[in-house]
Amino acid sequence: MCTLEKRGNLFILTFTGEDQHRFNPNVIGSLLSLLSQVKAEATRGSALITQAQGKFFSNGFDLDWAQAAGSEQGAAERLHHMVDLFRPVIAALLSLPMPTVAAITGHAAAGGFALALSHDYLIMRKDRGVLYMSEVDIALTIPDYFNALFREKIGDASVRRDFLLRGLKMKGDEAEKRGVVEAAYGGEAEVKQASVRLAENLGKRKWHGEVYAEIRKGLYPQLSAILGLTHKAYTIARL
Repeated sequence: MCTLEKRGNLFILTFTGEDQHRFNPNVIGSLLSLLSQVKAEATRGSALITQAQGKFFSNGFDLDWAQAAGSEQGAAERLHHMVDLFRPVIAALLSLPMPTVAAITGHAAAGGFALALSHDYLIMRKDRGVLYMSEVDIALTIPDYFNALFREKIGDASVRRDFLLRGLKMKGDEAEKRGVVEAAYGGEAEVKQASVRLAENLGKRKWHGEVYAEIRKGLYPQLSAILGLTHKAYTIARL
């Protein structure tokens, strides 16, 4: 499941345990609850770091839970249910009134990659873990909001093609070189330290949270529209 720690101005959300951190209704509900708590407790100088224990950052939707429905139709219905439930998670990250950092210390695949990509900054390790969109390999279509996320977050069309149409598994050093992640480091400790350092430096700017969130939503207009997020074209905030 997930835990939330407050460390000074930093919120640290952690997927706990040594499993694959797959998203089923219980995990998604826990994630949404913690993101709501982060938003409610946000102040100027706040920042969020999302990280995970074990080999995986997240391996996406819980396909075992979907298949446990016992029929092809039941599995499809459960999968669509998870896709619908997960949409507000991406919306919550996009509208969070603070900078966000994904500390990727293991594999981030499918929905797990989408979750990481929904953060403002991605920090990855070089020695273990890949970014991977498995849908083309396991014969699943990609949700509309995932497509919008990749279109607006990854500027290089050839990189998007390789992720979505080739099932490319990209390691940290290449992800840094291709501009998919902010930086890549040699091990788990270095990734976590760099993520805290980045989040603290961003927090020191003490930006107005609502303005920060509005600018972010405006930066990704197609994704915001698909998620049903309204964007204020011009906001004057008291400094």
